[in-house]
Amino acid sequence: MPQIAKVIVDVPTMQTNRPYDYQVPDTLLDHIQPGMRVAVPFGKGDRLIQGFILTIQDQANFEGQLKPITAVIDLQPAVNSELLQLSSWLAERTYAFQITCLQTMLPSVMRAKYSKTAQLVDEIDPALQASLFNGNDELTFDQSLAPDKLKQLMHLQRQGKLEVVYHVDDRARVKQLTAIEPALSFEQLEEARTGLRKSAQKQQQLISYLQSLIGQPNPLLKDVLATTIFTRENIKTGADKGWLRQVKVEAYRNPYPKTVTTTQKMALTDEQKRAVDAVVTATQNQSDRVFLVEGITGSGKTEVYLQTIDAVLQQAKTALMLVPEIALTPQMVKRVKGRFGDQVAVLHSGLSEGEKYDEWRRIERKEASVVVGARSAVFAPLENIGVIIMDEEHEASYKQDESPRYHARDVAIWRSQYHHCPVILGSATPSLESRARAQKGVYQLLRLTQRINQQPLPAVELVDMRVAMKQQASSNFSPALLDALKDRLQKGEQSVLLLNRRGFSSFIMCRDCGFVLQCPNCDISLTLHMDTHSMKCHYCGHEEAIPRTCPNCQSRQIRYFGTGTQKVEAELQELIPTARILRMDVDTTRKKGAHAKLLKRFGDHDADILLGTQMIAKGLDFPDVTLVGVINADTALGLPDFRASERTFQLLTQVSGRAGRADKTGAVIVQSFNPENYAIQFAKQHDYEGFYQYEMAVRHRGGYPPYYFTVQLTISHPEEALAAKKSFQIARQLRPVLSDQAIVLGPTPKSIARINNRYFYQIVIKYKQEPQLQAKLAEILETTQIDTRHGFKIGLDNEPLQFT
Repeated sequence: MPQIAKVIVDVPTMQTNRPYDYQVPDTLLDHIQPGMRVAVPFGKGDRLIQGFILTIQDQANFEGQLKPITAVIDLQPAVNSELLQLSSWLAERTYAFQITCLQTMLPSVMRAKYSKTAQLVDEIDPALQASLFNGNDELTFDQSLAPDKLKQLMHLQRQGKLEVVYHVDDRARVKQLTAIEPALSFEQLEEARTGLRKSAQKQQQLISYLQSLIGQPNPLLKDVLATTIFTRENIKTGADKGWLRQVKVEAYRNPYPKTVTTTQKMALTDEQKRAVDAVVTATQNQSDRVFLVEGITGSGKTEVYLQTIDAVLQQAKTALMLVPEIALTPQMVKRVKGRFGDQVAVLHSGLSEGEKYDEWRRIERKEASVVVGARSAVFAPLENIGVIIMDEEHEASYKQDESPRYHARDVAIWRSQYHHCPVILGSATPSLESRARAQKGVYQLLRLTQRINQQPLPAVELVDMRVAMKQQASSNFSPALLDALKDRLQKGEQSVLLLNRRGFSSFIMCRDCGFVLQCPNCDISLTLHMDTHSMKCHYCGHEEAIPRTCPNCQSRQIRYFGTGTQKVEAELQELIPTARILRMDVDTTRKKGAHAKLLKRFGDHDADILLGTQMIAKGLDFPDVTLVGVINADTALGLPDFRASERTFQLLTQVSGRAGRADKTGAVIVQSFNPENYAIQFAKQHDYEGFYQYEMAVRHRGGYPPYYFTVQLTISHPEEALAAKKSFQIARQLRPVLSDQAIVLGPTPKSIARINNRYFYQIVIKYKQEPQLQAKLAEILETTQIDTRHGFKIGLDNEPLQFT
């Protein structure tokens, strides 16, 4: 019976955001499976493109002559059945192309251009090896292979005798090391020994050593040379005489090669035990309940996670744990690996392409049962998941800001429903959306109200910088903060300083005419970077020299305004010359492994003060940190963002929690020009519940989430008039399908209206129930695809985290 493959093709336009029917060649009947990638002819010119097989059917929807699949790219599915279903849901949820969603799930090594080799991993019939591999152990696997050869390769892979290895340039090659293996049987080696002279002692010993290896794993050559008496010359002699072979074996790249200290379970507090028991009971009952663990900083949320994972592993299930920042990953990985060892795989953007590929393959091959990673790790190809954990669930970095614009929390909940397993959302400061769902009973709230060291939360002192600036106008440090830093230095204790900005200063301005140096491509000022002695745009990457005179009036009164980490570091070093300062921001952590190295240096007491941006605010646990200073608490409050107060409260609460985590009392000093602001006042009291109630009232009055759902449409074009015209056209299309209860904001220019020489307009829709909206948005996205040929870019963001 003929088979029809439904293939979603790699042409990311809405016209192809549906599967196409292709004929499965007779030679591949019953061998092709959903999830495999194939090469297919597409369009009038039969251009060869890649696609994913969604389903196999007996009937075609197309009445004409079907084109056949040209070639198979995989010998087994690249994405499993679950991820295929997830990609369909994700495309609908995020208004994205299904092909984009599928590619997002794979490591980039499998999305880029690549070559593949089919390698034998077990013995096969010599005649078959001769015909398929020309007597070798591997062959280049590409689309030119004959269908009958493809069929035989698939059969060998199902038998476990062959595997396909991907190569992307040289960066993502499978790492291979040299091993040795006996080339003769025990008896043949014994026979070879009889022909040796009695004086050939080394050769006698080598034969004995080779006999001892028979039936054992092949040792690596480097280990043989390091642990035995044999030299390279001895090994070469053995190879020349035909006693042994030097073979290539695969070795995984280990992102964390250093030995991690094994840790044991800690005794749980009553609150921790109640939380663990509730989640473990849900895993045993195969319940997809969502638990919101609201635990104050230092209350032991990580131990709750670890003991839950341990219980899940004992049920022969797997576990997925998400963390928001690369900066948090080294410490979290250290803890998880310390408990579960080699069962742990790690996935985040700080790994090299090769490391990500190797970790993904370890998961896919079921060699790892615990995955720790950042946002994209939510797509890890785990099977039989027993629990999904999302630490610091309130973090904005869990939302992807390019297509597909997914939130990892939504994907985690979808996967939990697929696997019938619970989700843990953990935070000291949960997002208002999550806390509101817990209040309604959609999530189950579990509270951890006590620190495990029985220490109180650190006292928070607010410093009014309006008063402090009158005393010393030019300093970033109030007398209170400076005295506290000197006091900790004298005691041999450590301090953490948070500055919510990077670079040397925010902008430069002429004091004579008021000119501010702007980016020529974007509506935003350039930022001064003293390390490169240049002005940079953090949106488009434009860079230019620091001007000596004002470009507008030629005055030499051009000065630096604002405060950046470099400037604060220089000032602090001048104020406290004996202090050893570590700066941790985007600029000092660009290189691979830089986060872990800086944190290790601080943990080893190579520095007294850790100065950094938001990346130091959460998750870090250093027992000798007794002082936290916030240099500018107001930075986010001035942004045109309805979540500004929530983010300020969360940031201040999280960074305050870095102090006094061991048996030393901690203190927090927060500098603010607006100390009366309710977000700052509630953070001072560590009062999440008070902030939640107050902010919910503010959101209710303003008609914002979680009281309304929101969708943002963004329209951009190199010409502002065309971007504006198109946005008003789209708004007119939307209004007839919306009820009177829906609120439409815009069209308006975005707060930064021009980026990289494109003008941006936006429409925001706030609604509670609009049954026709989703279909209309999908229709708009489809009908506007032709506009992309004329320079337009139109994007939809379901539940955006900010409207700026």
